[in-house]
Amino acid sequence: MFLITSCQKDTKTVSASTKNNKSKRSIQAKKYSELGDLFYRDNKVDSAFYYYNKSKELFVSDGNSPYIAYNLLGMAHIQQTYGDYYSSEETLMEALPYIKNDLQYQMAANNLFGIAAKEVKNYDDAVRYYATILKATNDSVYKVTAFNNIATVYIKEKEYRKAIAILKPILKSNILDTLPNKRAIIIDNLGFAYYKDNQILEGLRLMNEGLEIRTKINDSYRSIESYLHLADFYKNRDYQKSKENALLAYKVATKHQSIDERLEALELLMSYNLEKGVNSYATLFINLNDSIKTVRSKAKNQFAKIKYDSRKTTLENIKYKGQRAETLLQLETQKSQKYLLVFGSLLLLGTIGYLINYYRNKNRQERLEASYNTETRISKQLHDELANDVFYAMTFAETQDLQNPVKKETLIDNLDKIYVRTRNFSRENSNIETGESFDQNLKQMLSSYKSRSTEVIIKNGNPIDWSKVKTEKKIAVQRVLQELMVNMKKYSQASFVIIGFDCDQKNLKIDYSDNGVGFSEKLVLKNGLQNAENRIQAVNGILTFDSQINKGFKAKIVVPK
Repeated sequence: MFLITSCQKDTKTVSASTKNNKSKRSIQAKKYSELGDLFYRDNKVDSAFYYYNKSKELFVSDGNSPYIAYNLLGMAHIQQTYGDYYSSEETLMEALPYIKNDLQYQMAANNLFGIAAKEVKNYDDAVRYYATILKATNDSVYKVTAFNNIATVYIKEKEYRKAIAILKPILKSNILDTLPNKRAIIIDNLGFAYYKDNQILEGLRLMNEGLEIRTKINDSYRSIESYLHLADFYKNRDYQKSKENALLAYKVATKHQSIDERLEALELLMSYNLEKGVNSYATLFINLNDSIKTVRSKAKNQFAKIKYDSRKTTLENIKYKGQRAETLLQLETQKSQKYLLVFGSLLLLGTIGYLINYYRNKNRQERLEASYNTETRISKQLHDELANDVFYAMTFAETQDLQNPVKKETLIDNLDKIYVRTRNFSRENSNIETGESFDQNLKQMLSSYKSRSTEVIIKNGNPIDWSKVKTEKKIAVQRVLQELMVNMKKYSQASFVIIGFDCDQKNLKIDYSDNGVGFSEKLVLKNGLQNAENRIQAVNGILTFDSQINKGFKAKIVVPK
C-alpha cells in the first residue's frame, strides 16, 4: 500500500510542480521528499524520516496537500517498521486533514491504521480499517489484499473458520490466475488456517503447494512464512522436519535482514537444542532480541528528536525575525519614550487599578453567565428532547388501540427511547463519583461516545494517581471532557478522537484532538466551551484551544496537582 502512494505521488506532483515552478520553497520541498524516497529504498530509514519531515514542514506553509499527506504516510510507515505504533497513529491522524477525498491515500492510511491496530492487538479495529478499503475500491487486487489482511487478523484471534470462509472463495475464483505471488499467499494462509482448524491433510497439502509456488517464482522473502508455518505444523509430529523448516526460515530471514521472522524461527529452534549445557539457540535469541530492542528504542527517540528539532528551528526563526523587528522599533521610538515616561507611569497606575476592578467584575459575571447557561441548556433539553417525546407517547396511547400488538409494540419502543434519553440526560448531569472508581468511570464516559462513525482512542502516558487529586479538580476535569465530547458529537463531524492523559511532578495534562470540521472562535464560545474554560480556571488550571476550519479541533488541559 505504501508503494501505491508512491505511484500516486508521481502522477500528482508533476502538475503541482508546474503550477508552483516559481516557488523556490516548493522546489526545495519536492527535492527533500525525493531524497526521502531515495534513502527509504536504500533502507536508510532514519535519513528518509528526516527528509520526509523537512519536506512536510516546507509544504505545510504552501498548503500542498498531496505532498504533505505523502510525506506523513511515509513517516508513519517508518515508525511502524520500528514498532512505534502509537506514534504512527498520531502521524496518521496528522495526515488525515490533507488526504481529503484522495482514494489512494485513504486506502494507504486505512491499511497503516489496520496494521497498527493489529500489532497492538486491537483486532476489531484492524478488521474495521481493512473493511473500509474493501468499500472504497472495486480493484480486485486491492480487494484480495484487504481480504487476506482480514483473514490474517482472524488467524491471530484463532477464529480459523472465519479465515477459511474468506480465503476459500478467493482461491476458487480466477482473480489469482495471473498473480502467482498473491496466489501463494492465499494458499499458504488458507492451509495454515485448515491445519489450525484440525483439517490436517488439507492444511499440509496447501502449505506445501504455497511453498512450491514461491520456490518456482523465486519469491525468497515470502518463503520465510511458508517455512515457519511448516515448522509449526511438524512441531509435535516430526521433530526433524520441524527443525529443518525452522532452520530454513532462519537462514532466509537472515539473508533478507528480517528481524521479527529470525526471532520467530529461533523461538521454534530453542526447543530443538538437545545438547547438554548452554542452549545455543536460546542464547542467540536473547542476544538478537536485546539488540533489536535497543535499535528500535534509539530509532523511536531519534524520530521524536527529528520532529522536535524541526519545530524548534521553525520557532527560533520566527523568534529571530520578531527580535530583529523589535530592535528596529526600539531604536525608532527611543526619543519618544523619554518624553512619555512620566506620563506613561501615571497612566499605568491608573490602568492597573481599573483593570483589577474590571477583571474582578468580569470573572464574577462570567461565572454567573456560565451557571445560567448550564440551567438554560438543561431546561432546553428537558423541553425539546423529553417533553415532546412524552407528549407524543401520551397522545399515541390515548388515540390508538393498544390491544393491537403492532400499536402496543410501537408504544413500548417510544417509551424505551424516552428511557434511554432520560438515562443519558441523568448521566450527563448527575453527581460524579470521585472515589476509587473515578478513573474507570471517566474513561467509560469517554468511550460511550464511540460509534460506527466515530472512533475514540484513549492514550495513557505517565500514570496518574487520582487518589491524590482533589475532588473539585476531578469534577472539573470530567465536566470539561464531557463538554468537549458533547460539542464533538453535535458540531465537529469527527471520525477520530484522541484523548491523552499524562502528568509530571506538578501538573495533570490532558490533550484532546479530533479531525472534525473545526471551530471558529465565535462558535467555540457559543457552544458552551466558555463554560468549560471557566471550570478549569476555577481550579487554577489552563484550558487552551487550537482550531482551524476543516482542520480539526484540539484542546489542552493543564491542572495543578
